[in-house]
Amino acid sequence: MHRARKRFGQNFLVDPSIIQSLVSAIAPKNADHILEIGPGLGALTKPLLTKVDHLEVVELDRDLIQQLQQLNSADKTIVVHQHDALEFDFSSPNKPRRIVGNLPYNISTPLIFHLLDQLPLIVDMHFMLQKEVVDKMCAPSGSRSFGRLSAMVQSKCMTQQLIEVPAKSFSPAPKVTSAFVRLTPHGQRLVAPELEAAFKTIVQHCYSQPRKTLTNNLKKLFSNDEIVAIGIDPSIRPQQLTLNNLLALAKIYQE
Repeated sequence: MHRARKRFGQNFLVDPSIIQSLVSAIAPKNADHILEIGPGLGALTKPLLTKVDHLEVVELDRDLIQQLQQLNSADKTIVVHQHDALEFDFSSPNKPRRIVGNLPYNISTPLIFHLLDQLPLIVDMHFMLQKEVVDKMCAPSGSRSFGRLSAMVQSKCMTQQLIEVPAKSFSPAPKVTSAFVRLTPHGQRLVAPELEAAFKTIVQHCYSQPRKTLTNNLKKLFSNDEIVAIGIDPSIRPQQLTLNNLLALAKIYQE
């Protein structure tokens, strides 16, 4: 029996009813090109294979590779990539991928940013994450939870929290509640490619100290007059900014 490894952030999903709910939310179709991150013991992998003929997985723990490869059969193909997901190229030259996974909490945010840079060849993403992270990803502008993660994810994807998952659904049980989220790339870019770098810079500065005012966070980039000139009050907190406000700041920063 494989024991969960803390260094890999392993918390294996063991609740059959939750697993079925996740598969239903993903709604896999036979022809889908699905790639699963961190399949672990195959809790999601096995039911997904009943819905599709071909599945790819990315697993770092080499002790799990052989048992995952044994899921291959005469009519079901599983390709196992023994790789660090943070360095894996998720784009595919053949067919856009659907990405799913129960993500290790210790790498979830950097992994999300890694995936956001590869969106043109991703159809959608379904992830189990710490609920606090999902709340930030889905937070509306104006809420206390709206910050760097909210802005970067929502600038590229529609977000939808689907299922809240209690700690007892995992082994070992984490100390936090989890949630399953759907990220669907926008059909049309909100941030033009030539504005990407400026947008990232603005977001980074705005939310470096989220409880301070724009005046404080952006003083190295703009004067108050420049901020006022595009219709933004420099005395507000950054969580009050909208995506359009951030885009406007990115445009004048680039100019």
